[in-house]
Amino acid sequence: MKTTKPLLWIPSLYLGESLPFAAVMLMSLVLYQEMGLTDTQITLYTGWMGLPWVIKPLWSPIVDGIKTKRWWILAMQLSIGAALALLAITLPISFWLQSSLALFMLIAFSSATHDICADGFYILGLDNKDQELYVGLRNTFYRIGMVLGQGGLVMLAGLLQKSEMSVPLSWSITFLAVAGLMLMLCAYHWKALPKVEEQQPEGEKLSILEDFKLTLKVFFTKPYLLTALLFILLFRLPEGLLTKIVPLFLKRTVAEGGLALTDVQYGFIYGTLGVIGLLGGGIVGGWLVSKFGLKKMLWPLVLCITLPDIVYVYLSFVQSQSLPLIATCVFIEQVGYGLGFTAYTLYLVSFSHGERSTSVFSFCTAFQYLGGVMLPGMVSGWMSDQMGYQQFFIAVMGFCLVTFAVTALVKIPEE
Repeated sequence: MKTTKPLLWIPSLYLGESLPFAAVMLMSLVLYQEMGLTDTQITLYTGWMGLPWVIKPLWSPIVDGIKTKRWWILAMQLSIGAALALLAITLPISFWLQSSLALFMLIAFSSATHDICADGFYILGLDNKDQELYVGLRNTFYRIGMVLGQGGLVMLAGLLQKSEMSVPLSWSITFLAVAGLMLMLCAYHWKALPKVEEQQPEGEKLSILEDFKLTLKVFFTKPYLLTALLFILLFRLPEGLLTKIVPLFLKRTVAEGGLALTDVQYGFIYGTLGVIGLLGGGIVGGWLVSKFGLKKMLWPLVLCITLPDIVYVYLSFVQSQSLPLIATCVFIEQVGYGLGFTAYTLYLVSFSHGERSTSVFSFCTAFQYLGGVMLPGMVSGWMSDQMGYQQFFIAVMGFCLVTFAVTALVKIPEE
């Protein structure tokens, strides 16, 4: 059954997909920094929170075999909303760190499960033509959720602190706001999400596990698998190191080597302008690849994702307090990231092409998150604490050589 009014649920569904991800992976960085944790602690703790997105292909067959995707979407949105409300309540208490880590991990698992079902629901609820027609809309609202989480909600915490409110209480109110948004989305989707599938019959659950085994076989018998895995795992290594440290660098005091941005300044520069730059770079990168082909554009786009990282070397040395200068540097780097990440994503699509392409692509995204986000993110804080921000950003530029090496090795199809 294909739906006739996709505009009623696509924007809200993908807003609900990005908000919990922003809370767990982005807002938590600022929260823990303001609560007094070191870079080593912050990146290690928040790095582990990325595990559910790495291993979600392992339990996606189970989710597919139990209940419907609509049921899972509603259940996960309710679970995320409740966990965020509990998080807000526990921040002012003495064991806030232990409780917040446990609740963030619960939100992460619920969010990863929600991702599986939302993407599956999109495919089931639309025919092929509408899937292509609305893909831009779904991506736009996913990015709006990121801007709202990393930008607007961080700015809200900052504005509350400006009114002499304590850090724990300001973040409690902020996370209550996110909880309220998720619960409202759950209530809305209970009415708005169409019923596009029947619950999976019991006799078909075994075949789903068999399909999973077949997907593994297809993935690990792909041609040029070794060079492909190296490319998937290591291409984003420099960005993986930067992702968690840049927000901390922007927020740390000048005495600590940072730029001393307030939450409001950070939310606007990194959480809003930066995400707009990332989205713009992605659009331009997609147009360039569609016009000239991935093989021809690969190296120019690789340079786009690596060379602009040098802006953080510059900022760490000058420690300028000029907001226009900081905003310009962040915007340039994020545009370059958007350009280069487009080439990377399209390589994953081309590698996944063929038998069981959707399932193979989910394995690719899991591996890229493991090697390009989770593992480098976990050690980045220890590196920055040991080296200082200046030497850390210089080291990141050195790791760009790894990106160049795996790009030189990878095989790009002619078409």
